[in-house]
Amino acid sequence: MDILTEALASMRTAHPASVRTEGRAPWALRLPPVAGAGFHVVLYGTCWLIPVDPAAAGEPVPLSPGDVVFLRDGRGHVLADHPDTPPVGAESCRVDGGSPIGTLTLGGDGARTSLLCGNYHLDQGRPHPMVRQLPALIHLPTRHGRHPELAAAVQLLGAELENPRIGSVGIVPALIDSLLLYVLRAWFEDQPAATAAGWAAALRDAAVAPALTAIHEAPATAWTVESLADRAGLSRAAFARRFTSMVGEPPMAYLTRWRMTTAARLLRESEAPLTAVAAQTGYGSEYAFAKAFKREFGQAPGGYRREARAA
Repeated sequence: MDILTEALASMRTAHPASVRTEGRAPWALRLPPVAGAGFHVVLYGTCWLIPVDPAAAGEPVPLSPGDVVFLRDGRGHVLADHPDTPPVGAESCRVDGGSPIGTLTLGGDGARTSLLCGNYHLDQGRPHPMVRQLPALIHLPTRHGRHPELAAAVQLLGAELENPRIGSVGIVPALIDSLLLYVLRAWFEDQPAATAAGWAAALRDAAVAPALTAIHEAPATAWTVESLADRAGLSRAAFARRFTSMVGEPPMAYLTRWRMTTAARLLRESEAPLTAVAAQTGYGSEYAFAKAFKREFGQAPGGYRREARAA
């Protein structure tokens, strides 16, 4: 069971949106907050990422070719050739449609910077704790042999955008979709084992990782703290403390969360009857499932399904 893939899939509500941004100095683009997570890939040239609220988000970040930035909660920010350049909104830029994605052009006639900018549509109303624990901004340079798989994805994206050919319309969205997994895998693997905390530690912990895998593989199983502790090879109390400190919530709370997350996906993406959804998520009856679902989501499963299909 790939917990990272499952956690992200549980939050995704649509395919990523993206645009190629071409700036020539002097240029500065103000980007408003988005409902999800933002990302930028520097394909050519250099620029700065400037938080709108430096007190909350830190200092301006210099970016170079191959750099990838991930903004966990899609907060507003500015991209610019220099921190002092006055920013404009996207409505002031020239936008060209085209294959495989559109291009936004701004600035003067100076040095060129080319970026891929976009956002992943993630449900921020119920963020998975793995995502909630991430830094607000992740900056991953891929030069000098760092993160070779991520660097390869960036190079492939750059090649397809610079010289679109047959198949590019299908290749580019698939690469952008995969980029999120490459980014988060690179960040998790960057965390030193000796000092890693939270989910960065949980995913490789000899006790907690097997318990998480068990919950994700078989949410319908009647797990207890005792049965999960047995799989972890710890006492009940020691396991509960360790799991809670890393995952951010007790084992049974996480089990309920994952059952409800699985149920919501089944309601959105399948035609399975409520009795089948209840059985697949560990509830003995449709009534018990509906009661638990309404407590978690504030509406009955049938209403949730109808609303999700209409969106």
